[in-house]
Amino acid sequence: MTVSRRDFIKTGVGSACTLAAGATGLHAQTAQPSPAQGAAPTNAVPADRMPPIPADKLTPEQKKASDDFAAERKTPVFGPFVPLLRSPEVMLRARSMGDYLRYKSVLPAALNEFAILITARHWTQAYEWALHEPIAVKAGLKAEITQALAEGRRPQGMSPDEEMIYEFCTELHQNQSVSDATYARLQAKFGEQGIIDLIGVNGYYTFLAMVLNGTRTAVPKTTAPPLPAFPH
Repeated sequence: MTVSRRDFIKTGVGSACTLAAGATGLHAQTAQPSPAQGAAPTNAVPADRMPPIPADKLTPEQKKASDDFAAERKTPVFGPFVPLLRSPEVMLRARSMGDYLRYKSVLPAALNEFAILITARHWTQAYEWALHEPIAVKAGLKAEITQALAEGRRPQGMSPDEEMIYEFCTELHQNQSVSDATYARLQAKFGEQGIIDLIGVNGYYTFLAMVLNGTRTAVPKTTAPPLPAFPH
């Protein structure tokens, strides 16, 4: 039986999405100190700024967008799409772009997920990391590579294709540009469409990371090791 790329990526992700949808509300409750406790301790988890909107509080536009999302993704609105639902048209257009970049990119799934993890690490985005690290490993990315990336180290033992993706994405994030040598190497392997798809993945998950970091979306419980924050 042939398994589509979309079904492969979605396997095992549904439970994480469901947890995420419920976790955001819990996150907002547990992060708030009671009056008797006074100010929250400095190590308290910040409250989710945009938790799920109760069903009876949705505007007609939000309700329609939520229904459209569930019909397309076969799961309720979750993760970054929860805060994005405050602007239903933005949420739906973001979902549509994500549908291509996740499930139809010309890049192999493992390399696509590697690019997502590089972006999540660059933004210290724990939600993206928690959701995509297990998917990346299942797709064939070695756990040793994801561990090194989480720790801020250049992974050892990368394949030539993985090294190519690492260099392209790292240059793009850190230098806001890509060298001629790195560009030519990727073009020779995946063509101009591959270059645009890879830039698209980096840009799209940067956008989602901004949404998640800016709204402090709660992190779902998954099998991924936690993503450490770097000292500033």
